[in-house]
Amino acid sequence: MSSYLDDARPETDPAGTPHLRPALHYTARDTWLNDPNGLVFYGGTYHLYYQNNPYGTVWGNMSWGHATSTDLVQWTEQPVAIACDDAEDIYSGSIVVDHANSSGFGSAENPPLVAIYTSAFKPGTAHEGTQAQSLAYSNDAGMTWTKFAGNPVLTRGSANFRDPKVFSYPGPDGLCWVMAAVEAREQKVVFYRSTDLRVWELASEFGPANAAGGEWECPDLFPLPVDGDPDRTKWVLVVNINPGAVAGGSGGQYFVGDFDGFTFTPDPSSLLDSPVYATSGAGAEAGRLRECRWLDWGRDYYAAVSFSNVPDGRRLMIGWLSNWDYANSLPTFPWRSGMSLVREVSLETVDGRPALVQAPILPPLESVQLLDGRELHGVLPLPEILPGEAQVIDAEILPGAAGRCGFRFWEDSDGGAAVLAYDPAAGVLTLDRTVAGETAFHPAFASVESAPVLLEDGVLTLRIVVDHCSVEVFAQGGKVVLTDLIFPRVGNKGSSVFAEGGTAILRKLAVAAAG
Repeated sequence: MSSYLDDARPETDPAGTPHLRPALHYTARDTWLNDPNGLVFYGGTYHLYYQNNPYGTVWGNMSWGHATSTDLVQWTEQPVAIACDDAEDIYSGSIVVDHANSSGFGSAENPPLVAIYTSAFKPGTAHEGTQAQSLAYSNDAGMTWTKFAGNPVLTRGSANFRDPKVFSYPGPDGLCWVMAAVEAREQKVVFYRSTDLRVWELASEFGPANAAGGEWECPDLFPLPVDGDPDRTKWVLVVNINPGAVAGGSGGQYFVGDFDGFTFTPDPSSLLDSPVYATSGAGAEAGRLRECRWLDWGRDYYAAVSFSNVPDGRRLMIGWLSNWDYANSLPTFPWRSGMSLVREVSLETVDGRPALVQAPILPPLESVQLLDGRELHGVLPLPEILPGEAQVIDAEILPGAAGRCGFRFWEDSDGGAAVLAYDPAAGVLTLDRTVAGETAFHPAFASVESAPVLLEDGVLTLRIVVDHCSVEVFAQGGKVVLTDLIFPRVGNKGSSVFAEGGTAILRKLAVAAAG
């Protein structure tokens, strides 16, 4: 089977781009990937399934690719898990461990894994032109899958009904299954309930709300204790949107509220007074997007969802490291697109209301403590970013009299670099990639992202992960996150820390290599 998009593939260097292959971020060996889906922990192994074109390096032939890990850092690519065929493409969805065998696909001794995915039905089929929810099951710990003969199990006759995230909910009559899916072009999350994963009943709807300028996709709903207190548990509803995100194109927003097994009720502090239908970063209406609650303020964190069945109540999320504005044109070969780092998320009280805080999952680090309490005025070089390794920077900066301070990554001989800068007067952190390496491959790529960041006791705290084609910035302990792709040219490996217009204090600066 060949891709119908074969002739549309962008031109890339036939020798490949090994200098852009990430050290810490998952990429498929030689194919296209996009949204993560079916994330589950089972038998000591984390399973990352994802949207995959097994036959090319641009979007098409949607199937579920598969990778496994025991530590959330090193991933092993597995064979395609659920493949497209002449009847359907396999769009996003989720996987549950059916411990009680309510579906009947396994046994009490060997509970099945059940995938709930979107069937995108092709011309000539009974459900042509619609998207509906279907099942597949595995009795060998997620390595092989069988499609249910009774598919689809849930249809609305809609062309844009997709991305089911399913979880169990403890009710007065015992556990039931809850599905959060979307009517993408209506900007709605639709909730369904089931006792057996096969028969579903509509429970409620949510939306449009907050950012509503594009299609809603890839919802997720989960509980978290506020400030670690189990008696103050709130529910987080994640809704990804494309276009219409705060940085332009694709992104993920979230709401905090309550859920009773049927209806999600957002806290008043989570809602704007009316939806924002802006699709770009220009104009007063687009300015309201900055009032929404974003998973990430950068351009390249989309379709983020969480793992199911993780021990100890941990909530682990991962997103697609790209943006639909330019994803099919990324200058990498023989792969295209990758995943973000896995992030552990929690709810903390920030400015009087519960907010998501994110921390990257990283391998053990041996940091080199560079500075402690040093004044900084001008530029200070940092260790070079070495082939095959990512760089993790931990910094605590007192901007003091500096008008601007921050970091430069992937510096070249012409003065080009990706610039992460903090403006203490404005309380804004920016990431500028307009003169950082390769940008001409798509007119929408060169950009400057910004996020509101307030100093805490006069200090800016940053954890920065610089991989071979990306920068993920976790500010103020993960209260604000900003992620962008960067495509440096061969040989660009320098970085530095700087202060302009006055003196800043480097209270802490540590750099570690990871790979």
